[in-house]
Amino acid sequence: MTHPIQFTPPPQPTSIPILKRILLYGGFLALAIAIVGATVGGLVDGWIGVVSALVGTAMAVIFMGITAGSILVANRFAGRESAIGAFFGIVMGGWLLKFVVFLILMVLLRDQPWISPVVLFLSIIAGVIGSLVVDAVVVMKSRMSYVSDITLPPAPADQ
Repeated sequence: MTHPIQFTPPPQPTSIPILKRILLYGGFLALAIAIVGATVGGLVDGWIGVVSALVGTAMAVIFMGITAGSILVANRFAGRESAIGAFFGIVMGGWLLKFVVFLILMVLLRDQPWISPVVLFLSIIAGVIGSLVVDAVVVMKSRMSYVSDITLPPAPADQ
């Protein structure tokens, strides 16, 4: 009796659940930074401080999302040797996009009267350092082996 050929899709890379967890925890971090930053910014500089803290937090969230999102998109090309260039091109493109967007935002926000530069700067720094901590904690607590996404060739048949 013959069995029909069944297609099993390739397993997802083991980094996908980790990146999703980083995005989730990053969202909680951003909410905390927005609340604390807006409160402190409001006490220090009134409504301008609140707006600056929220803008800084939004920038940090966008940059964190670009990083994790670009890797999640690039993972669609993972596992195929012919697509290694696409994987690294997408990831590097995400980093370049972050750099260009950051420069544009800094030029646009530089002399705005409704921005407190100190509160904006501290919110961005809190988001960057916080996202690095989130990345480190999530990766350290993930139980991913060193050789995670490897497929070994079949064993030779005994003759």
